[in-house]
Amino acid sequence: MFKRKRIWIIGGSSGIGLELVKILLMNYYKIIISSRKATSNQSLLDLRSTYKDSIYLLNLDVNQGNFNNQIKEAWSVYNGLDIWFYNAAAYEVMGIDEWNIDKFIAMNQTNYMGAVKIMTEILPYFEKQGFGRWIWNLSLSAYFGLPKGGAYSAPKAALLNLAQAIQPELKIKNINMQIINHGFVKTRLTAKNKFDMPQLMTPEFAAQKIFEGMQKESEFEIAFPFKLGTFLKILALLPYKISLVITKKML
Repeated sequence: MFKRKRIWIIGGSSGIGLELVKILLMNYYKIIISSRKATSNQSLLDLRSTYKDSIYLLNLDVNQGNFNNQIKEAWSVYNGLDIWFYNAAAYEVMGIDEWNIDKFIAMNQTNYMGAVKIMTEILPYFEKQGFGRWIWNLSLSAYFGLPKGGAYSAPKAALLNLAQAIQPELKIKNINMQIINHGFVKTRLTAKNKFDMPQLMTPEFAAQKIFEGMQKESEFEIAFPFKLGTFLKILALLPYKISLVITKKML
């Protein structure tokens, strides 16, 4: 008998998250969608009117302190979860001369600490269930810090390091860890950029690539586009006396 997968997407009201929701619905997933104002988001309400038995909207602000109630609610909707997908993101362009500590803290809360806090509270549920998968949406910028982008990439790099560290521990518990490192996607966040974004993708294209990667459950990383990802991986492997000369030329 066909078993529909149950997924909780945190950060699914716009951009990549919303487009991925649409793809998952067409592939018969049961979805819980969270954002700060999920229950009043018109795009999500429209989808729910079409897919009445497949969508549950749950408000959640990843910057709050405690998620016990939301996790309990999300877990009970479909009597467990197959996948927890962390897609929440905040982005500001900041070089050292225009550094804003409040914005940096906000990005750390959303891009890193939100995932860590939810992870801490949701782990016992998956342990008791005995199986599951965690998917975290990161960024190719986690590979190497680039000028003007460190405030965003630093928490992404921290989340990448954490995912690498806990993957073996989760595997023992029959929980698969999967990360997504993608390049520039045309969204309200990247609209803040004043520079040329190589291999800029649409949210629809990025969501399709993510969905395809999700089908390979045993693979740790989903990374795209290939050229930009390869460049940043090579940059990270080079001696600093070479790589830092290259990044200086980007200023």
